[in-house]
Amino acid sequence: MVTPEKQMIRILAIETSCDETAAAVVENGTRMLSNVIASQTDLHAKYGGVFPEVASRKHVELIYAVIRQAMQQAHIGYDDLDAIAVTKGPGLVGSLLVGVNAAKGLALARRKPLIGVNHIEGHIYSLWLTEAAAEIEFPLLTLVVSGGHTELYLMRDHGVYEHLGGTLDDAAGEAFDKVGRLLGLPYPGGPAIDKAATQGNAQAYRFPRAVMQSEHGYNFSFSGLKTAVLRQTKKFESNRLPVNDLAASFQAAVVESLVSKTVQAAQEHGVTAVHLAGGVSANRALRQAMSQQIDLPVRYPPPVLCTDNAAMIGAAAYWAFKNGRFDTLNLDVTPSLRLI
Repeated sequence: MVTPEKQMIRILAIETSCDETAAAVVENGTRMLSNVIASQTDLHAKYGGVFPEVASRKHVELIYAVIRQAMQQAHIGYDDLDAIAVTKGPGLVGSLLVGVNAAKGLALARRKPLIGVNHIEGHIYSLWLTEAAAEIEFPLLTLVVSGGHTELYLMRDHGVYEHLGGTLDDAAGEAFDKVGRLLGLPYPGGPAIDKAATQGNAQAYRFPRAVMQSEHGYNFSFSGLKTAVLRQTKKFESNRLPVNDLAASFQAAVVESLVSKTVQAAQEHGVTAVHLAGGVSANRALRQAMSQQIDLPVRYPPPVLCTDNAAMIGAAAYWAFKNGRFDTLNLDVTPSLRLI
């Protein structure tokens, strides 16, 4: 029987939206009893990006071993669980199907409630798994910046969002990957550019910062920046590219775009804090610039919770559980699912 008033809620969460096969057990939305991630980064590196069919096949191979390991590390049995949660979108359709079908099978076999979670909301709730969870107050401004998403949300309460803006073309993470390839850096591009930039001069090249017109609000654009880097690389022989300077200058342009919009939104909406989430939130230059330019608490997850993981899905699912929001076994994937 589902009892949202129960003191201790334990949720098994599953995440397979892209190229990480992950499972975690989360207690009361804030405590990780386990968090297991099987990454496919090395597998996809030779393609320079995620190859969808390869990703879904690998999920099939790994999913039950990862779930089993998560349960073992949590030192609990299925009878100790209150619900099964799973990412239902957005993401790669084949990858999502593996996780959703596994979750549905477990929910049916173990007679547990099923909770479908939006992947973006999972990133937002990664902050509730940090030591700062007790200090979080609404309203919050959250910048979700990852491989496929660059979105700015005003969060007024649990599950209450206002979408202030997002990317009009490439997400910041996609731009990092594409520019990383241009510079001959390994996949994924984000960490590689971050590392190279520490040895470069961010003022070496003045790449464009997209200035959105007022009707575009807090939207972002990185396609022009990517093209500018491409044009610059063509001025050099491939073996003479000033990789570190190009990486640093490109990164500075991305960071300035992200920070300037976030600062404006924070000032306009009177928020209590700014949260960064998603894979690009691990970028050191972004964290430093945001903290220096905003006179508010700026919070971000540890690196393991920046990239895709199941613990964040369990944290988001806890609040759905508390609000009595459950899904049926007819739950289906939605590859282009929006948060609001």
